[in-house]
Amino acid sequence: METTARDFNQNASRILAAAERGERITVTKNGRPVAILSPVAEDPVPDHPTDPMGDDDIPVFRSGSRIDWSEGRGSYLEGFGV
Repeated sequence: METTARDFNQNASRILAAAERGERITVTKNGRPVAILSPVAEDPVPDHPTDPMGDDDIPVFRSGSRIDWSEGRGSYLEGFGV
């Protein structure tokens, strides 16, 4: 279902009832989608998921030599806003 922001403003209870029945409603303003109204699931989704989000196989990059910082930063950090 799709509705305009004006129609949503004037018929909010009818539109919310449709969402309660399981419909997903896209609200548009000036022809552009601005919001999606969907029914609440029985198992709410947490704001910040705590489960792993993928493999922890992050590559570690090591260079063969260490940087000599005895003369200061030099040009090592040039372009990084330092």
